[in-house]
Formats: sequence, C-alpha cells, structure tokens
Amino acid sequence: MTVSVVLYTADLRVHDHPPLRAAALSAEEVVPVFVRDPAVDRAGFAAPNRLAFLADCLQDLDGSLRERGGRLVVREGDPVAEVRALVRRTDADEVHMAAGVTAFARRREARLRGALEADGCRLYVHDGVVTVVPPGDVVPQGSDHFAVFTPYHRRWAAEPLRTPFAAPRRLRVPTDVRSAPLPHRSGVPDVSPGLPTGGESEARKRLAGWLADHLAAYEDRHDDLAGDVTSRLSPYLHFGALSATEAVHRAARRGGAGADAFVRQVCWRDFHHQVLAARPGAAETDYRPRPGGWRTGADAEDDLAAWREGRTGYPLVDAAMRQLAHEGWMHNRGRLITASFLAKTLCVDWREGARHFLGLLVDGDVANNQLNWQWVAGTGTDTRPHRVLNPVLQAKRYDPEGRYVRRWIPELAGIEGPAVHEPWKLAGLDRAAVDYPDPVVGLSDGLARFRLLRGSAD
Repeated sequence: MTVSVVLYTADLRVHDHPPLRAAALSAEEVVPVFVRDPAVDRAGFAAPNRLAFLADCLQDLDGSLRERGGRLVVREGDPVAEVRALVRRTDADEVHMAAGVTAFARRREARLRGALEADGCRLYVHDGVVTVVPPGDVVPQGSDHFAVFTPYHRRWAAEPLRTPFAAPRRLRVPTDVRSAPLPHRSGVPDVSPGLPTGGESEARKRLAGWLADHLAAYEDRHDDLAGDVTSRLSPYLHFGALSATEAVHRAARRGGAGADAFVRQVCWRDFHHQVLAARPGAAETDYRPRPGGWRTGADAEDDLAAWREGRTGYPLVDAAMRQLAHEGWMHNRGRLITASFLAKTLCVDWREGARHFLGLLVDGDVANNQLNWQWVAGTGTDTRPHRVLNPVLQAKRYDPEGRYVRRWIPELAGIEGPAVHEPWKLAGLDRAAVDYPDPVVGLSDGLARFRLLRGSAD
C-alpha cells in the first residue's frame, strides 16, 4: 500500500490544492497533516484572532476531508520531527507541501528536505498554491525581483493562468494514524467580538456572493468606507482557505472594470510576496533606508498609545482603529490612512504600527502587512516616498457624509454630515457636549516635523 503525506501550512482547503491532488494521484493512501508549531507562537505570529480563525479553518478542512472518506491529522511540535515520524510510521514514499516565501518557511522546507532525504523519502514543494504567480517566475532583467508594481503587473498579467484543480473525490487515510484533538475557537481567549467565521466553506460562499452582488461596482466603490463593498476575502486568502488562482479565474470570467480592479489587487498581493521572497530581511529592516529617524521618548509613546486606542482626535483614523479592534479587520483605505498618520504625521517607527496590526489582523502576514507598512512609511517600494495622506481630506473624499465615522465612534453620532470629520471646529456648547479628544497634533505641525526628520521639501 503506497502512502503520501500532505503537510498543510497556509493552504487550508481541498479545492485547487496542487499538493493534495499530486498526493492523491501518486499513492493509494494519503495522510493530510497540520502541525501546530510552538515556534510560531514564540515568533509572535499566533495572535488570538488568527488562532480562532485557524481553528475554524481546521474544523472545516477536517469536515471536507471526511466528506471524501479522509480526515485531518493534527499534531503539535516541530513540523520536521512530526512529519518524519509520520513517514516512518506509514512507510510513506513522498511528502507534498506548498512553497512558502518567508525566511521561516524557507528554513522549514530546507530542514524537512534534509531529514526526509536521510530516510529515503522525497519532498515535493509545490509553487502556485499560496500565490497566483510563484515568486521568482517573473523578474526584470538584471534583478531577482520587481521593486516597482506597475511593470510587475504588466508581466504578471501576461503570464498564463493555471487552471484550478477540482477537489479529490475520494481519499483514504491509514486507520492507525493518531491525531491530536482539533482546536476550537471557543478555547481561544481575547478574540475580537466581530471576528468573521473561518474555513473554506465560508470562503467559497463569500466569494460567490460577492462576485454576484458587488464585483461590478468594485472599480468605482472599493474606496467607499461606509459602503464597504470590498470582498473581505483577505483572511481566507491568508490562510489558504481560498485559492487566489481560483478567485482570479472566477472574477475574470465575469469580466468588466470591477473584475480588472479586483484582479489587480490580487496581483498586489503577489507583488509583495515576490519582494519578500527575494528580500526576507524586509520583514524587519527598511527595504529602502531613508535619511532621518523616528520620534522616540514619552511624547511619542503617548501618541502611539492614542493611535492604538483610537483616540487621536482625528475621527477617520480613530474609526478605522476601532474597526480593527472590533473585527480583527480593517478596510484597505483605512489601513492606508492610519498607517500614514502614524508614520508620517506622528513620525513613529512603522515597525510599531506593523506590530500592532499583526496583533489584531486576522489576515496579518509578513509579506502583506510588513511591506504595505513600508510602502506607506516611505521605506518600501513606493515611488513617491514623501507623500502624506491628510486624514481630513481623505475622510471628506471617502466618507463624505461621515457614516463610517459615526458607525465606529458613537461619541460623534450626534454630529450630522461631513462636519463630523472636524469636531474641533464645533463652537460653544456643541463642542463641550462632545466627549472626544482634541487632535494629538496639528496636521501642519506634523507635516513640518516629518519633512524635518526626512530631510525633504516635498
């Protein structure tokens, strides 16, 4: 009886899953395994929201495998040791897994390959599972990655798109392979109250509903904060509960400007994966070091605390930060505005903001979180590193009637219309009746400080 092992990592699905398909075709029995690695906890990536969402994904994955005659095997410990033990227990000939892009994932793959080769077992690492175009498949002349998005997008869009694979119809798992109990989100403390449900079943339902109801309007309304017509699929893509390749295929089949805009956003995700794959140090160090430094000391710490708590005095910034705390998710336009405010108006190190986001974002991963933060902070791939987003002007443009702000800041619910974006301009009793802080810094003062630190006259 031939046996293959499938090591699940950030690819928690059965549809369009190249490692699972390859294993099912090559062996009579398949062992799908997920290893809960304590090293992930020690590295700070096991935030409560992601652990709860992960539990949902594993429960759903186990259910999908059982529908096909299989089941998910869960282990806890060092993935290399656990997979090696499974291989020896089952006499498996092959192990299949998705390729990763982080330094952590690369080290895991190298260690696993060495250990399995010593046992006479072959490791197959599959590209195109986490991303649409594998990192390194498209590169500019003379470099190992694209540092600017637009030329990358042109090359990416010209690449042939792999046809998504159907889920296996039947799977057989050796009966004598033990599994630890599946985790459950009820066992995770400190989860954001509005955290969405995880899992492939939920992902596919959401994708189908969003494509039908909102894709056509996406080009015109994806920045509409109150309208909230974004796909909200990023958590499912992060955990691999949804195939990015399948999402692109299904959007492209519908066509139109909305589909083009959505596919471009998926490309942006791939773009940052290929940057991090080539420059893994960008997870913590500036991709493009800039002159000047960041504010430190008690005043900077106070401003950082106000930003974290949604008490900066700038309603749109605070609304987005409160959405993050409640849902474990934030609208993309909100992410841009809050990040620019911290890094370029408060002049606080982008790493502080990235760390806070990773502590709450259910879709928080190294490639997208860290490199988007660097893009906004001016230390990443942005070709206009000195641009500063004015939170008041952004609010008037993307939340013109103030509905998004009033949704998240009940203290300002009584202020009608766009006046909610500048409550400090209220006069007399109207201002005194609002229990909301004054701005932590004037925008002109913040801009002057940023230019002084950055040495820019832009």
